[in-house]
Amino acid sequence: MTIREIMKLLDATVCIGENRLDEEVEHAFASDLMSDVLTLKDTPMLITGLCNIQTIRTCDMATLDIIVVVRNKKVTDDMIELAEDNDMVILSCPYSMFKACGLLFQAGIKPLY
Repeated sequence: MTIREIMKLLDATVCIGENRLDEEVEHAFASDLMSDVLTLKDTPMLITGLCNIQTIRTCDMATLDIIVVVRNKKVTDDMIELAEDNDMVILSCPYSMFKACGLLFQAGIKPLY
């Protein structure tokens, strides 16, 4: 599934990363606990409700480069700037994490475990 398709499925807006919307995504991980995120390696997409600069830093350390922010949280300019520096994609979604994950799973995105 492409990032563009994910964006449409989740009624999401692109905060940064418009140039990467045609990239394919197969797996995702959902968490608000950045300590759990740090246990991951090379997972392309994180679904989270944690919306602060630490999210971007943690994803950079864990080599995650696609972030879906749920629950209609507002992505800050600082987050966008740091994500741009690290060539990340951030989508902002109005849905709950549960609904976003369900829609993505139903559409064929695979969980890590």
